[in-house]
Amino acid sequence: MSLYDDAVLVLKAYEDQEELRRTYLEHLETHPDGMWKACGDGHITASALVIDPSRGRVLLTLHKKLRMWLQMGGHCEPSDDTLTAAALREATEESGVAGLSLLPGGPVRLDRHHTPCAWHLDVQYAALAPAGAVAAISDESLDLRWFAYDEVADVADGSVVRLLEATRARLAV
Repeated sequence: MSLYDDAVLVLKAYEDQEELRRTYLEHLETHPDGMWKACGDGHITASALVIDPSRGRVLLTLHKKLRMWLQMGGHCEPSDDTLTAAALREATEESGVAGLSLLPGGPVRLDRHHTPCAWHLDVQYAALAPAGAVAAISDESLDLRWFAYDEVADVADGSVVRLLEATRARLAV
């Protein structure tokens, strides 16, 4: 199965945000290259909020190009077999945290946003940090920092806040 086919299946199974979910599926239907950065009309991206529920905190990256505190994530690559693999790869690369595991149940949210290059149709997951996780900054970041849940709204935009709220609801914390 291709990454494109996996994305279609993931989006068909996703049960929230019906209108946005349909937008993603229509985009893929009309753009066979819609998984890749080269698709000028926008493309699917995969991200993951790294969360440490035992300590009530999340790890955010100060994105080098956008200069915003965000969850880890980015473009799908040909080596990614699935969207979950892309999200986990991005979270691991950008956080430096070994042993991350995605929260079961598939994507937590969808978020469509414009970047300086194109529309990103982001499929957002949550990644659980193992006990004693040590983060290491990547060259895609200006900074990397743990924030308590109640600090996130002070540093990040609404999409990150909504992702945190949805993640906490799924975790029931």
